[in-house]
Amino acid sequence: MKRHLVSTADLGRDDALLILDTAEELSQFSGRAVKKLPTLRGRTVVNLFFEDSTRTKTSFEVAEKRLSADVINFSAKGSSVSKGESLKDTALTLQAMGADAVVIRHHASGAPARLAGSDWLHGSVINAGDGTHEHPTQALLDAFTLRRHLNPGTGRDLAGRRVAIVGDILHSRVARSNVHLLTTLGAEVVFVAPPTLLPIGIETWPCEVSYDLDSVLPKVDAVMMLRVQRERMSAAFFPTEREYSRRYGLDGTRLAKLPEHAVVMHPGPMVRGMEITAEVADSPRCTVVEQVANGVSVRMAVLYLLLGGAVFADAPADAPRTTELPEAAQ
Repeated sequence: MKRHLVSTADLGRDDALLILDTAEELSQFSGRAVKKLPTLRGRTVVNLFFEDSTRTKTSFEVAEKRLSADVINFSAKGSSVSKGESLKDTALTLQAMGADAVVIRHHASGAPARLAGSDWLHGSVINAGDGTHEHPTQALLDAFTLRRHLNPGTGRDLAGRRVAIVGDILHSRVARSNVHLLTTLGAEVVFVAPPTLLPIGIETWPCEVSYDLDSVLPKVDAVMMLRVQRERMSAAFFPTEREYSRRYGLDGTRLAKLPEHAVVMHPGPMVRGMEITAEVADSPRCTVVEQVANGVSVRMAVLYLLLGGAVFADAPADAPRTTELPEAAQ
């Protein structure tokens, strides 16, 4: 990977750690009165969102503005896309306007990869979620949060840690990105879901599979709850919401089964009373709000490394290489 972030499967261990370490440095400035850095001054970043988003879109916009980039927000609703314009023509239009990077969320799996592999854009492409495929920056911020809680100051990766991802694995791009990244960082991943919410071929993925949440909880360092994505469902995947919550929901009783150091995560939006109760969502062990805050630092790191002069580990040997922040940020 040289110019784009499309999938966590493209990240080697060194690249992933570089992003996380850079995010750790950048997070130091979030508490300052003046949070802006001049790193991307004069660069234009387009947020190209074909799906509704609150956290991801806002997080990217905050990250871009803190790095002093010129930000253009593009929504499919009210644009020429609603009139039938293709992804290619939209991309060519953005290129003509001088976009240095495009952050894209699309309902079709593979759209960011198509954009990155084409000659329609000359800038970087960052995947902000494509269909049921991947959401790499969400996985990075999850790993960043896990590292802070489970390995504070003792290690850069997640070797030896065990993470349970529970819920709608079938439709989850977050689960797919996390299983790649967490295993790259040395963690063990176990998926917990009813058989109807597991994808075909999951036996080839680098993870374990369980149908029994209660047996898994005492043996993990973190549990990540996933929302049931009804908007992507065209059939009944479980009998009732009540039955699903009884078998796979995280409540106070199940929270007590976790080891004392374990944390509860959720990519959001949460459906309280379905996959997670209000008691657990409001517990000090739940990191949901912290994940949102960490997302800004992680996305700043990705933008900085792609556009700010530093390069990833597999760039050409003669490429300029630096992991130091600009002078104004030190």
